[in-house]
Amino acid sequence: MSGDGTTADDDPLQTAVWRLRSRACWADAAALLRPAGPDAALQRASLLVERCLYTEAGWEEAEDALRAAEAAAHSDDERGAAACERGYLAYAATLFQVRDRADEARAALGRAAALIAPGAAGRALLDFRRGLIAENLTRSPQAARAAYRRAHAGATAHADPLLLSATWRHLAGLALREGELAEARHGFAESLRIREELGYLVGTAPALVSLADTETEPEASRLREEARRLFRLLGGVPTWLAHQLTPPTPGTATA
Repeated sequence: MSGDGTTADDDPLQTAVWRLRSRACWADAAALLRPAGPDAALQRASLLVERCLYTEAGWEEAEDALRAAEAAAHSDDERGAAACERGYLAYAATLFQVRDRADEARAALGRAAALIAPGAAGRALLDFRRGLIAENLTRSPQAARAAYRRAHAGATAHADPLLLSATWRHLAGLALREGELAEARHGFAESLRIREELGYLVGTAPALVSLADTETEPEASRLREEARRLFRLLGGVPTWLAHQLTPPTPGTATA
């Protein structure tokens, strides 16, 4: 996740890419970036990897784009960013049980850490993704929290609001698991606020559902219904949200 295309002074191409990306049109956004130099190749790969996370599909196209980005990379920063995307794609494949690529994910993020300088803008995204692996693959919430906090600080320092929305959300998720309801509600509310301000529609439904988990009725139901509306609007994306948004069967009691 990065904030490409979200600021008022971006060029028209980046604005168009952002609008398509935020509406779950990753392939259309990626198509705008041809022909691709190193930066565009990396951005194309990032878009198509993100599509895998939201749709659980498009793996081969993401792999092709990632190989192109790796081939185009010349500087340490470019190679580090490509390795970060490699690790994220391998993480996604493992998370969705496409194929166990956990070792590849860790190795790629390790390479990225060796190439991306401390304090560089790309370091915050790397820290966030290392947190995802710690939380969801290694099952180490303490390591995940430390990584998310580093990412949160980096996203703040480098003014990356979309990444900041992700760190708020994942820190809140850890807080909720530990029973810290007020802290979780605050974090989820901040994540939702940022995504709504950015117009990041594809990430808004998950943020609504997460906040609903910390609210009482009738607010919880209102938030989930708004999430259902967005989910339908975007054609059932993100796919992994479907089971949380299945409306109750008529006549079934709800808690």
